[in-house]
Amino acid sequence: MSFQPTTPGRVLITGGASGLGAALVEAVRAAGGTPVVLDRDISALEDVAAYEVDVADTAAVTATVREAVEAAGGLEAVVTAAGIDRCGRLEDVAAEDWEKVVAVNLFGTVSVVRAALPALRASRGRVVTVASTLALKGVSDATAYCASKFGVLGFTQALAAELKGEVGVTQLIPGGMKTRFFDDRDEQYKPQDDSQLNDPENVAAAVLFALNQPAGCEVRELFIAHAEEGSWP
Repeated sequence: MSFQPTTPGRVLITGGASGLGAALVEAVRAAGGTPVVLDRDISALEDVAAYEVDVADTAAVTATVREAVEAAGGLEAVVTAAGIDRCGRLEDVAAEDWEKVVAVNLFGTVSVVRAALPALRASRGRVVTVASTLALKGVSDATAYCASKFGVLGFTQALAAELKGEVGVTQLIPGGMKTRFFDDRDEQYKPQDDSQLNDPENVAAAVLFALNQPAGCEVRELFIAHAEEGSWP
């Protein structure tokens, strides 16, 4: 039997106002699905259901996800693309900033997925969490980011075991992308050459591939990077 693509349905995307999240919004639309965005700044968004919330605020996220699901009439997928970073040596990064990275990247991922689970169970839907190459290899001056993304990886693997047969779970491990993610970094932490950064549209297409698998088949892990990036193997 040949593989028959289907529409992705209603897809909740965190961080959907920029970067990978914005690329996912367009990919879902192009595939005939309905994107639903959660972001801390939705002022630039048009013609999409969008909710302003800080994913680090568990109570607010829980209420907002429930509101979004009710308004959409259900949910087929969640993609947790929201993420931040604060570079620097451990003693040079303020504790509040360090903990905010973990709150957004890890706790935000967990809170969104937890709140969406009833809807995903009802639709036998899917979750795609966004980790990083720095979830596989720790590097200097990135203790907060590595800690958060290693956590996302462990959470995702445990979640896949917990929800097998109920909700599909994929861990996405993207290499560096041409987004504004690096804009607020000190110059020493910005890529000096963006020729080896991937286009977020390519990564979004890979996510759609995972969401489009037939019942009974799951893509458990996706590592996607520019062909010349050196972070793999």
